[in-house]
Amino acid sequence: QLQFVESGGALVQPGGSLRLSCAASGFTLYYYNVGWFRQAPGKEREGVSCISSSGGRTNYADSVKGRFTVSRDNAKKMVYLQMNNLQPEDSAVYYCAARDLRFGNNCPRSGMDYWGKGTLVTVSS
Repeated sequence: QLQFVESGGALVQPGGSLRLSCAASGFTLYYYNVGWFRQAPGKEREGVSCISSSGGRTNYADSVKGRFTVSRDNAKKMVYLQMNNLQPEDSAVYYCAARDLRFGNNCPRSGMDYWGKGTLVTVSS
């Protein structure tokens, strides 16, 4: 059974850090680009970061550049999102999603093949 499960969400104070994890099972993660997305209440889901299948290429939304870092360990079938200097506007449910690299090298929200169910990040004092 194909699964993508996020973890690591929590309540954190402004300026704090969290590391989100995404565990893949039932498919070979190496053949997929992985994106992190987030959705705040009342807002559309937005892309946060994308990492290529090999991990050699990454990109970030302008709002998180310099604060968030995406990485992956294909052998462990894990993808991570290190989030530093978190701010209240980062509060959202965070999702990871995978896209078969045969269909492209990016992570379009509408083009992802597998999605996790999300993990909640709340940044508040």
